[in-house]
Amino acid sequence: MSTTVVVTVLTAVWVGFSGLSLMRRAPFVVEPLLQYEVPRSWWAPLALAKLAGAVGLLIGLAVPVVGYLAGTGLVLYFLGAVITVLRARSYKTVAFPLLYLAPVTATLALGLAA
Repeated sequence: MSTTVVVTVLTAVWVGFSGLSLMRRAPFVVEPLLQYEVPRSWWAPLALAKLAGAVGLLIGLAVPVVGYLAGTGLVLYFLGAVITVLRARSYKTVAFPLLYLAPVTATLALGLAA
């Protein structure tokens, strides 16, 4: 099994977990969103975007263009999350969206390099 496949699957699981946690309204996800003043009406679309991105990464193993698009979308998503955290001046929690941005960026880079 190649490095790209392993990293892609692990990233998809990680992002999918985040999407499911938001859909289930897990307190560790919801509390920061309330602190950052993210409107509740955005929560379901944001969760679906994460889930779609995770599925897109997996599909990208067979259809690379889908993986590139999913990876790009997830990079933009998590860059937006970093900006949201910084805008809320919650500097101590900026590491959390970076924990998602880093593997998504690595997955996209590996896919593009292949």
